[in-house]
Amino acid sequence: MTTDEATKSEGEVQAATLAERGEDITPARDRGVLKIIKRPGSKDESPMIGDKVYVHYKGKLASGKKFDSSRDRNEPFVIKAWDIGVATMKKGEICYLLCKPEYAYGSAGSAPKIPSNATLFFEVELLDFKGEDLFEDGGIIRRIKRKGEGYSNPNEGATVEIHLEGFCGGTRFDCKDVKFVVGEGEDHDIPIGIDKALEKMQRGEHCVLYLGPRYGFGEAGKPKYGIQANAELVYEVTLKSFEKVR
Repeated sequence: MTTDEATKSEGEVQAATLAERGEDITPARDRGVLKIIKRPGSKDESPMIGDKVYVHYKGKLASGKKFDSSRDRNEPFVIKAWDIGVATMKKGEICYLLCKPEYAYGSAGSAPKIPSNATLFFEVELLDFKGEDLFEDGGIIRRIKRKGEGYSNPNEGATVEIHLEGFCGGTRFDCKDVKFVVGEGEDHDIPIGIDKALEKMQRGEHCVLYLGPRYGFGEAGKPKYGIQANAELVYEVTLKSFEKVR
């Protein structure tokens, strides 16, 4: 048996095993993406919508022929998400994914390595993941629990209705439904970071916001809530509705 024949045989066995034993992780339950865990992860938390994930991966055709590998470049591959597969993984986990063409490159393929209507096999290791840095200064990190609707966002001066819960050191200090004008949150004991983040949110979005001190209550703290100076805060925010200012 040649090396190519051995590789093809191994690939066919792996694909057949996934097809037989793999868990269907598609929302539609159409067996378009099947998964088997090779090594469980070390944490309970999985990536959320919009997280940046860091993975190592090997990609093969169902025949076993390799078409790509991050390890060949000796560097992690950074992507926004493998929307279905990676979202089910835990940090440190290694899994196998079998992806039907409609969840891969479809009828177009990806020349020259991936032919039309190819079923793909991946081995993926989730190295790390982190939320979106909204202003690229580390001050506001957003992790989306539920994606909002449409493409419109509140602007400064818009009237918003939100539900929020505020936490400091794991202790909840605030929980309320509130209607206010973006840019005037401080009048309702809401830190400036929430005003800033709302301009990036969509109607119905539910997210977790990690605020550094400059976007929280700063050096003054918030004695009303028992918040010390320069405290880091965590808020869960749901944007229920808004009306933009013209």
